[in-house]
Amino acid sequence: MQVHIKYFASIRERLGRSSEQWDSPVGTLGALRHALVQRDALDDHPLAAGRAVRIALNQVMCEEDVPLTPGCEVAFFPPVTGG
Repeated sequence: MQVHIKYFASIRERLGRSSEQWDSPVGTLGALRHALVQRDALDDHPLAAGRAVRIALNQVMCEEDVPLTPGCEVAFFPPVTGG
């Protein structure tokens, strides 16, 4: 299913992109996070397990077990942002 992904703050800086469209082979936010880590194969990936990351689905904060929906927007960002 097609998913629009947005990255914010230090996650965006580390990945070198602010957004992307991805045809997700998985069904939950947590599985998407894991698939992105596997796809990029970066040392010290900003979405890796154990890293503090907040996730929003269609602009609502969610836990990783929430299912994805076709055409949804997923946003990843560090737990504390501001300025």
